[in-house]
Amino acid sequence: MHKRFSNSILSAKQFNKNNLLEILDVSEKIERTLKKQKEIPLLKEYILATLFFEPSTRTRLSFEAAMHRLGGKVITSVGMQFSSLAKGETLFDTLKMVEAYADICAIRHPVEGASVLAAENISIPVINAGDGAGEHPTQALLDLYTINKHKSLIEKKLKIAFIGDIRYGRTIHSLIHLLKHFECELTFISPSEISLPEKYKNELNSHSISFLENENLNKAKGADVLYVTRIQEERFTDRKIYEKFKDAYIIDKDFVFKSCPKAIVMHPLPRLNEVSTNLDDTPNAVYFDQAKNGLYTRMALILKLLNINIE
Repeated sequence: MHKRFSNSILSAKQFNKNNLLEILDVSEKIERTLKKQKEIPLLKEYILATLFFEPSTRTRLSFEAAMHRLGGKVITSVGMQFSSLAKGETLFDTLKMVEAYADICAIRHPVEGASVLAAENISIPVINAGDGAGEHPTQALLDLYTINKHKSLIEKKLKIAFIGDIRYGRTIHSLIHLLKHFECELTFISPSEISLPEKYKNELNSHSISFLENENLNKAKGADVLYVTRIQEERFTDRKIYEKFKDAYIIDKDFVFKSCPKAIVMHPLPRLNEVSTNLDDTPNAVYFDQAKNGLYTRMALILKLLNINIE
């Protein structure tokens, strides 16, 4: 990891292949252990603060569940309107108070770079739980764990198709940074207006990762992984543009069975219409398992940042 923020998780760019393999290994060990027992009580004297200034369900709950499963405690602040930020307090002052109360914190904020501000100004480890349209590194780690669990990144060169909001999809942006360490072929399917930002194309090119951009869903044919995202209404300033694209792609049982019957279908959730519920009872659908995997990977990250090893 980058030395400057070695005690925080702020960007998927911090990780190298060895870091990633270590986290995957610890996450797998945690998953196996939790199948035998409810808790791994290694953090009884520790407190996690979750600061969620933007809506969240899975990320916040999985962080809090992760800390509870490790035997620790949680304090939380959800929504700007319910914090002192609503009274005009600066984010800096809020963070200095959290530093006094907790041993580690996870922060989600609508402004890109908020987690970096936190890590620069407080001494406890900071985990970026999503910052605007920027990154979502812990989601990328659970995505990587899910892909490896079902398809194995090590054993073969996987074909991965990303479908939906490529421009504003921070989960995709972070996952790109992790996948560059593995052998894979990437396809990005989206309307051209919300296609992959140039900086991510440059990143892939610099690591000689093969990728294709297209608007045609049929280009996903033969993929090992279909990674679908919703078109994010909250990222558009013009609602007409959102309405134009919101149902651009719909992945259903018929499409999967005909085009890529062996593919796993992933989604960071929440979903709207882009993944049909008729996929839910098929072996291809792994998005609920994907969300569950967030518990294991976030437990692994919390232990890593607190320098505590699992037996």
